[in-house]
Amino acid sequence: MKKSVPLYMISDAVGETSLKLVNAVTAQFPTVNFDMTYRFPFTKDEVELKGILSDALKDSAIVVTTLVNENLCKIVSDFSKRTGLQYIDLMNPFMDIIHQKTGVAPLEEAGVVHKLNQEYFNRVAAIEFAVKYDDGKDPKGFLDADIVLLGISRTSKTPLSMYLANSRYKVANLPLIPEVPLPEQIKKVPKEKLVGLIIEPDVQQKIRTSRLHSLGLAENSRYADLERIKEELDYALNVFDELNAFTLDMTNKSIEEAATLIIEQMDSRLAE
Repeated sequence: MKKSVPLYMISDAVGETSLKLVNAVTAQFPTVNFDMTYRFPFTKDEVELKGILSDALKDSAIVVTTLVNENLCKIVSDFSKRTGLQYIDLMNPFMDIIHQKTGVAPLEEAGVVHKLNQEYFNRVAAIEFAVKYDDGKDPKGFLDADIVLLGISRTSKTPLSMYLANSRYKVANLPLIPEVPLPEQIKKVPKEKLVGLIIEPDVQQKIRTSRLHSLGLAENSRYADLERIKEELDYALNVFDELNAFTLDMTNKSIEEAATLIIEQMDSRLAE
């Protein structure tokens, strides 16, 4: 069984810098299962940052930061020293060396590496959209989205939303729970924009059990019960049929592979 390592990537900009390096490093450990679900772009609020760090500590995660604000960096550093949280700062050690060598202070301005062109602004808008309409927070977003992801808990809806947002797609997602009625807005979304995500029940059970374990909760919870998962999956498949959504099996698929398949399917459906 592969070892599982949660990675929390925190940035006060888009977060592409950390993602590229993390992908390069994790590729060197093919026998380790890295959970890159936890991405936090545009983190500029101190209270929000402390909450993210607390969650990372509970998950026994490795934190990767690309923060340029000195106060935010100090919060991460102090938290790590106090709690033993493992983290790596990809920005400040290099900036400190340049500062010491040249005497020139860094701007401490997030996102200056990007050209301020329309493509960049579209990407930022898409990421902000994905954050705002993650996990069905506001059903109004379904009608404005380019893609709407549907699925039961732990089917990679959030990481897929963020990955697609980096390609400038506005993505909303909705968790499907048998006991919770579907919002009316979802029924008005064109079928071309709907994607239903599934994972094989036994694999889903392992993912949920691991999640409960990382939170210090009982692993025999109904959340990780195989029969309950099958019940949720049957419900989800019925919803996909009802809405005529494209169904994608996420079992053993990387986020990059899944995103490519979704974009290809969208293009083919729009061409019909």
